Amino acid sequence: MTQRELAPLRRRYDVDELVSHARQGQARAVARLISLVEDGAPELRALAAALARDTGRADVIGVTGAPGVGKSSTVGVLVTALRAVGKTVGVLAVDPSSPFSGGALLGDRVRMQEHATDSGVFIRSMATRGHLGGLAAATPQALRVLDAAGCDVVLVETVGVGQAEVDVVAVADTTVVLLAPGMGDGIQAVKAGILEVADVFVVNKADREGSDQTVRDLKYMISLGRRGVAGPSWRTPIVRTVATRAEGVAELLGAIKEHRGWMRGHGELEARRQRRAEAEVEAIALAQLRAKLGDLRRDSNTFGALQGLAKRVVLGELDVYRAAAELIAELGGSSRPANQGVGRP
Repeated sequence: MTQRELAPLRRRYDVDELVSHARQGQARAVARLISLVEDGAPELRALAAALARDTGRADVIGVTGAPGVGKSSTVGVLVTALRAVGKTVGVLAVDPSSPFSGGALLGDRVRMQEHATDSGVFIRSMATRGHLGGLAAATPQALRVLDAAGCDVVLVETVGVGQAEVDVVAVADTTVVLLAPGMGDGIQAVKAGILEVADVFVVNKADREGSDQTVRDLKYMISLGRRGVAGPSWRTPIVRTVATRAEGVAELLGAIKEHRGWMRGHGELEARRQRRAEAEVEAIALAQLRAKLGDLRRDSNTFGALQGLAKRVVLGELDVYRAAAELIAELGGSSRPANQGVGRP
């Protein structure tokens, strides 16, 4: 059966009841809500409305870096340290989906078994499902679920990334970028994209040969990035850790706390969350527009309008931008400038 045929057979959930149970910290309800988000369930709009007033409380920390630098180990010891000071913690660990089978090995639950029975920790592995940028498409709404469920801190671990996969900065308050000695040229590792998004650099596996050189490379790149910067700016600290032995974790938490204090003092926390909301609203609006275009192609009457516009473009009677504006008008939208904003989904 197709997804469209299966839709009426899916169980319908009482969103308000699930949200109520999630607010009480019931792990099963939290898991079900995240599943609804991942599946793009019909209840998604009602869920977003129910969660709206309960979000914005959790500290969101993104942990990213190349494959093999120790992201999962670092997240594990951060969870231990946060629980030691009484924080409730949510973990969203994103794993890549296979381009062949579509499946994913959600291995972080295996690596974090020591926290499996802790009621103050919720760990959710998520597959990218083909979404690029290092995160799953459902990550922002899944964050809202954990926030509403009362998590004090949410750790978002990305897939192993390179120089361009920097979506984590769009969801995190503080972005921690991990490197490790022996992973290649340190400057090459951070010169594009990653340098700009890092709020804290971590040189993990610092007991290995080459860690001093990695730190020197980072210091040099940070100094280049600060040239020409006017006014107060955050100076990205470099923390050395050995996650497998929990060494340097206190220093890492201290750097994260210091960054949060700096953001609050300079209005950056609110600015980041504003930009995050803007990007999410835009993404949802674009997704809805793409869905409308799909409906248009299935509607023979409306599809004729698209064919007519395309024919006029080919004949030189109409330019593509004007044709696009007319198509948007046909869909019931408007061709107003993008800076006038997008309505709530």
